[in-house]
Amino acid sequence: MKIHSLKRTIQNTKRLAEILSVLTKFGFRGVIVDTGLSRIFDVKKEDAGEIHEKALPRSIRIRRVLEELGPTFIKLGQILSTRPDLIPPEWAEEFKKLQDRCTPVSYEEIQNVLTVEFAGRLELLFSSISEEPLAAASMAQVHKARLISGKDVVIKVIRPGNRQIVEEDMGLLQSLAQLVEQYFSNLGYSPMLVAKEFSREILKEVNLIYEGQATDRLRRYFEDDENISFPLVYWEASTRNVLTLEEIKGRRLSTISPDQLGAAERRDIVAKGTDAVFKQCLEFGFFHADPHPGNIFLLPENKLCFIDCGMTGQLDKKTTDLLIDLVAGIIRGNLDKLSRVVVELTDADPAITASRDFRSELQHLVSQVQESNLQRVDISTLLKDFFALLQRFHIQCPGELLLLTKALTVIESVAEYFDPTFDVLGHVEPQIRKVVSRRYSYSAIRDRMMKAAGSYLELLEGIPFDLQHFLDQIRRSSFTLNLELKRIENLAEKIDLASRVMGLAMIISALIVGSSILILADHISQEHGFLRTIGLIGLVLAGAYSFGFVVSILLPKKRR
Repeated sequence: MKIHSLKRTIQNTKRLAEILSVLTKFGFRGVIVDTGLSRIFDVKKEDAGEIHEKALPRSIRIRRVLEELGPTFIKLGQILSTRPDLIPPEWAEEFKKLQDRCTPVSYEEIQNVLTVEFAGRLELLFSSISEEPLAAASMAQVHKARLISGKDVVIKVIRPGNRQIVEEDMGLLQSLAQLVEQYFSNLGYSPMLVAKEFSREILKEVNLIYEGQATDRLRRYFEDDENISFPLVYWEASTRNVLTLEEIKGRRLSTISPDQLGAAERRDIVAKGTDAVFKQCLEFGFFHADPHPGNIFLLPENKLCFIDCGMTGQLDKKTTDLLIDLVAGIIRGNLDKLSRVVVELTDADPAITASRDFRSELQHLVSQVQESNLQRVDISTLLKDFFALLQRFHIQCPGELLLLTKALTVIESVAEYFDPTFDVLGHVEPQIRKVVSRRYSYSAIRDRMMKAAGSYLELLEGIPFDLQHFLDQIRRSSFTLNLELKRIENLAEKIDLASRVMGLAMIISALIVGSSILILADHISQEHGFLRTIGLIGLVLAGAYSFGFVVSILLPKKRR
């Protein structure tokens, strides 16, 4: 084993022992025992503190576990809070309380990072850098600075050592996810897929190039918009560990009380923010996924500037069209269309969406919209009910769709805070109807028919060649038919296990019966000892086999 591999193994073992200790502290000893990790690590016995923690709801205990385990696990909880289709709703609500603030690191450490990132040219880029941080989160720290050109900027710096910590924790998390997936088959989702998605998101957090590209892209989209803006990225002073943005001189919405603004001003701010989010989602297919008040600045003339574009979502053309079909299906109450859209959006089993129970609950959800005006529909409640429906039927949503719903829910909460009388859906209804109408307009239908006709022509053109190839294979007797029988390997394993159990049971029975006959024969014979000894040995072997058989059944099995 290489030295660095051995070192990483030791570090992972220490970190795993720490995780198990925290889980035990908050009353999750049963999980450790069920997964078999208790046999590897000496888990301490239950103490009074653990008994006290068990009195708290499980969702609160899990949230406190994540907080105690540090930044990687806090980020995991924050991302899972946007996935109510993967975790129980009460867990998602509890995970929203996870705070990302932490004690700032010293300026000397930040300066060391800057010196390494801009070797030999730090003084050529910045004329001054404030030692006092503007903000300190678990992944990065923000400082004010000024460029040589005189521009006031802010620099976001990845905290020293964070990348290594994240990589180590991610390797351990994926191993734990694999272990959980092997031993728990009824979770309704794949822990390994969750770990993979989290790895993708956390990678964006420790590589600021992604955030800079997202900020630049959204800034170009709203370049000609008088009401919405995004910060300018200074790429000459940015790396994957440092991101330099123009300083936004305004007030964060999170620092403004609704009482400080007039009714007309509040409505104007909410309307502009809502338009911006829906425009990103419906027109551009690329959106800021966390538009909370702390990420929005209020500029003169009620202009809004969105910052912190580290969490963004993207929808491809097909997903966007499916979402439009979903809206159209809800408005028209078309259950068949809704069922087809759910299948295509989530890759769900069509047998599930065709079931009577699913259609009944879907009808109930649609009736909430049809029986009231759009102005009285609560987006948060509607989305919560929708994801509860998917979770009950073990249907998983793509991450992009969940980020979209998070963005819409957050902007609705902003609207409710500043102007409770503002109807988000009522305000954007013209935009939604315009998009839906455009989707089903004459020109759109004509374009789709032309595209479909072209595909059919290509298919017809290729049929003669495919048919000729098929006939040639038959003539050469080289035709191969591949059949994939789902779950057939489990059936083979079950048959093999049953045959082994039956064989072992027959051997044990034969030993018991044969040994008993030998002991009885010895008892009635004139010369005692030899047959009795053999019989006793057979009974001992039967007992050993029986004991091993019982132990093998009681011990947890590794599931493939």
